[in-house]
Amino acid sequence: MSLKFLGLSWRKLSVAVIAASLLAPAIAAAAEPLPAAVRIAVVARTAASGKTVFAGSAVQVASTGWLAAELGKLGVKLEWVPVTTNSVATQVNEAFANHSIDLAQYGDLPSIIANASGLQTRLILPGGSANNTYLVVPNGSTAKSIQDLKGKKIALHRGRPWEYPFARLLEANGMTLRDVKILNLNPQAGAAAVATGGADAFFTLSDAFLLEDKKVGKIIWSSKAPPQDWKMRAELWADSGFLQRWPQLAQLVVTAYVREHHRAAGAGGEEDYVRTEAAAGQVESVVRRELAGDHTPWQARWSPLFTASLRQHYVGEAAYAKSAGLIGRPLQVDSLFAPQFVNTALAQLKLQTYWSP
Repeated sequence: MSLKFLGLSWRKLSVAVIAASLLAPAIAAAAEPLPAAVRIAVVARTAASGKTVFAGSAVQVASTGWLAAELGKLGVKLEWVPVTTNSVATQVNEAFANHSIDLAQYGDLPSIIANASGLQTRLILPGGSANNTYLVVPNGSTAKSIQDLKGKKIALHRGRPWEYPFARLLEANGMTLRDVKILNLNPQAGAAAVATGGADAFFTLSDAFLLEDKKVGKIIWSSKAPPQDWKMRAELWADSGFLQRWPQLAQLVVTAYVREHHRAAGAGGEEDYVRTEAAAGQVESVVRRELAGDHTPWQARWSPLFTASLRQHYVGEAAYAKSAGLIGRPLQVDSLFAPQFVNTALAQLKLQTYWSP
């Protein structure tokens, strides 16, 4: 029987064969059994009641129950994996390495370090966390700027997301890490060092306000004013194998987060955020001071868009990580982004025009 009798040409047959071969992996992936649970690592604190509570937008995603219900329809459980604030980066990267989590909401620099070390994770949801960074000196210090700290001891937890903003501050003032003596201390030890005189300065997040409250430290610089790239970013990352095997589950997660980003960005969202953070163990006055005077528009803070500025942030940070010896080889950051899930979520929720690039 000829191909002509079948209504086919060799060209059409070739196209059909190629199409079938391309569809085969998708069909196989769709037929793969779903996992028992979707496991998301999230920063957790211990509240005054002794209860473990989540921080950030995961609180609302968990409390609304939408994601758990949608996963439940597929016979999949939602499992939140708490990580402590003392060592978020280490815990999350180790969990990705041993495949005990599928997704995590954590910092940008640890994610770069993880991928340069051979892990394969992808940024699937930007935004929702743009914490300010602060330079604190002892209460009796005469230092008024980073330039006054040349040759001095500065407490900084290396490899954490706020190291890059610190490097940007140095660079803007014609300095590098070699111009100061870095004490590689976690936030708790760094706070103690600046309070007791063991360090001449401390670069940290909003816990800087607690040092001011105790009258042992004073803030001489913050990232509240532009440029906005000097804030600390923490975003939603996923194991690339999980995305390849179960993209439909990843989509549900991203859609759930975009729903909550939209709610948080709207009217009353800022007050809700303050209450949520206070309930999660933060001091309410610290949360309010963190937000006061910040130049980032509230709605933009929650933008899930993959923008040119986001890409440039990661390009610059990857270059810094290489130059600072945090990673051993250059990292091409474009391979880290998986924007398709946000694009689909925005279309599903009819929010394509809600946030501007």
